[in-house]
Amino acid sequence: MNITVDYQLTRNSYGKLVLMSQSGIMHEGVVPIRAFPITDPNHGIALIDSQGHELVWINQLEDLPQHYRELIESELAQREFMPEIKRVLKISSFITPNTWQVETDRGETVFILKGEEDIRRLSATSLIITDNHGIHFLIQDRLALDRHSRKLLDHFL
Repeated sequence: MNITVDYQLTRNSYGKLVLMSQSGIMHEGVVPIRAFPITDPNHGIALIDSQGHELVWINQLEDLPQHYRELIESELAQREFMPEIKRVLKISSFITPNTWQVETDRGETVFILKGEEDIRRLSATSLIITDNHGIHFLIQDRLALDRHSRKLLDHFL
């Protein structure tokens, strides 16, 4: 179901999103922000200006015209790099900082965990692990991991 929008959304020559309101006010550098990026990524998206003020609230991404949806999804994909860990292959030590070798949905990688506080629970089964460079790794369901991965991860939970 497409809805009628009362603004125009384009990309300028520098690749930045530009929103023009119905009253003709142009906002350059618009950023889409998901309200619930992990649990409900297609519902509740705000378009904010460079000062952090909300310009538009989008209840459902699917309701937007195809062109607008593609612009927003493209921008979100650039901002929200969050590989999902599928397996924990090896952890150098159970004392932090340590080096993790993992298999993600984007391939194998190695990262450094600075401290146990960099592992955050999102729910009873999902976690976010932040490496020493600030990259977030998602574990959607730790109970769905293989036995070896769960055993290694349990040392930190």
